[in-house]
Amino acid sequence: MEPVEPLARHFEDELHRLKDRLLVMGGLAEERVRMAIRALVDREPAVAQQVIHGDAPLNALHIEIDNRCFTLLALYQPMASDLRTVVAAAKIATDLERVGDLAVNISEAGERYLLHPPVKPLIDIPRMAALADGMLRDALDAFVRGDTALAQSVLERDDELDGLKTQVFRELLTYMLQDVKTIEPALDLILISRHTERIGDHATNIAEDVIFIVSGRDVRHHTEDI
Repeated sequence: MEPVEPLARHFEDELHRLKDRLLVMGGLAEERVRMAIRALVDREPAVAQQVIHGDAPLNALHIEIDNRCFTLLALYQPMASDLRTVVAAAKIATDLERVGDLAVNISEAGERYLLHPPVKPLIDIPRMAALADGMLRDALDAFVRGDTALAQSVLERDDELDGLKTQVFRELLTYMLQDVKTIEPALDLILISRHTERIGDHATNIAEDVIFIVSGRDVRHHTEDI
């Protein structure tokens, strides 16, 4: 029994480091989204360029976290909730990398939008971004703490984000019908709203992983049963 305890302790230490690195990656992904939205709202194309060309640190963390997960699986052969945690960590890293890609997409559409006069005051898209950011942050906190109640609250906010996306589309459609000169920039704003909504989807993925880790239940297609 003596070798078992140090091995288990070493596994817990490595798992803690893995979670820390995921939080770092999450912080980077959140910051890139905030910069993309700031570039749009404040009309700062230079900031958009920083997002477009600044994804190397996030990609490097993705590779590092994958390697940590593979090492934990190979060396310790975890079981039950520990196994679910390691597998979920690899999936979460992929979700965060895709959030970074969505920030690039927002910035690219934002750059195109900034070539035109403003279509309208930007209110709902920043609201969407703030909501998606909060969902992502809470999903990561829920993962680190194993908090299924917090994870569930993330799932419940997804409908609000979807509603805002629909509201943005309907409002911009009205502008497009009234003035053909708004069609091109309005389409970019619609794309940005869709990319922002997708960030919320990735936060939802993470929250669903948390529920699976803690309870062993897969709620991806039946969240209403929680």
